[in-house]
Amino acid sequence: MHLAAQANAPILCLYVYDTTDSVRALGAAAKWWLASSLRALDASLQRLGQRLALRKGDAATLLPQIAREIGARNVLWIGSEIPGQAALDARVCEALDRIGVATEVFPSDLLVAPRRIRNKDGHGLRVFTPFWKRILSTYDRAAPLPVPKALPPPVPIETECIEDWRLEPTHPDWASPLREIWTPGEATALQRLQDFLEGTAQGYATNRDRPDGDYTSRLSPHLRFGEISPRQIFHAAEFAAAQHPAIGRDIDKFLSELGWREFCRHLLFDLPEMAEQNLNPSFDRFEWRHDAAALKAWQRGQTGYPIVDAGMRELWHTGVMHNRVRMVVASFLVKHLLIDWRAGEQWFWDTLVDADPGSNPANWQWVAGSGADAAPYFRIFNPVLQGEKFDPEGRYVAKWVPELRQLPAKLIHHPWDASPIELAAANVTLDKTYPAPIVDHKKARERALAAYARTKG
Repeated sequence: MHLAAQANAPILCLYVYDTTDSVRALGAAAKWWLASSLRALDASLQRLGQRLALRKGDAATLLPQIAREIGARNVLWIGSEIPGQAALDARVCEALDRIGVATEVFPSDLLVAPRRIRNKDGHGLRVFTPFWKRILSTYDRAAPLPVPKALPPPVPIETECIEDWRLEPTHPDWASPLREIWTPGEATALQRLQDFLEGTAQGYATNRDRPDGDYTSRLSPHLRFGEISPRQIFHAAEFAAAQHPAIGRDIDKFLSELGWREFCRHLLFDLPEMAEQNLNPSFDRFEWRHDAAALKAWQRGQTGYPIVDAGMRELWHTGVMHNRVRMVVASFLVKHLLIDWRAGEQWFWDTLVDADPGSNPANWQWVAGSGADAAPYFRIFNPVLQGEKFDPEGRYVAKWVPELRQLPAKLIHHPWDASPIELAAANVTLDKTYPAPIVDHKKARERALAAYARTKG
């Protein structure tokens, strides 16, 4: 946009909702975010004297048609290293080139392109720490370009109505809680970043694993939809650390989380089918269980393990889940229940507003033990201990599992250990007001280790 504004020529700001199978179809929650994000973008453009035109279909067919219609000489857009999107970009470039329209694709989705981070054999790195060191030494650290103060008037063209795309739910309208919590758009993303760096960043390295408070940036969906770029985040965070050295350790940890997103996207570049295919082929023979009832209990937050159920209910209500709890609920599905990680990945893909094509499958494979730099399969989270460690006062569980909120903190993560008198005082009846555990932790752990041993053998 900055370059287009400098050209001092008529501009058409266009978003094409591609309907080919080039890119993985968005999940339901992400579709809701996209619709809201496009409305916010249109409002921002109108303040600059422009508007956002919308079209739906095959981008490689639509863009040449529109270019001819308006007499465009140049088409510019932000590219992507997501394999399917990159292939679509190439098809669009070829189609425009055939009619004599110049194209320019700008990198912005990542800090460093995957082709620049290779080992001596030409492959991407599979261990995070050396990968992140390479990124830090390669990234050019150029400041982001400023937002134009004004844009030329829009080129007249017919636009589609976003409501006709049916990205948002209607009957039932399950997105009402999302609208109460989130405000998609660039302005909100920039404000969140500022608020984080001026406040929450202090103590981030220590507190980020706590789901019982506001200790994270909550930038992930904004980053996922390009409302803020990793370059903007990196630049602002490094500046904040330089201005306030006391938060240097916290900023380093925050940036390493941005680096993990980068790592996952680089993995996706090398394995486009990462949402379906194990990074570690030995897991292709793992003995997953097919248990529809257990999967449904997990999805609905009815496993009988409070920290797991709290996380799954937070996800359904808000479209996100705290990162520490994501690891706990994922571990529970694949290790306690022995359900294929792909079932969990698909559920997250449909329900997360920040569902990222790299991070979502890479993180699930990391927990399952089949991924890059993965946690060993024999590392099995104890959901009770995880709850007691990271939600010691039980505030997180009390918020999302209200039927347990009257239990004291010492019992809220394992209500089955409460006495009948304590349960009655808290108005809890196991298997009636709250389910008993659907699986015994010790037995589930032994079963998982045995399955892993058979896979290795």
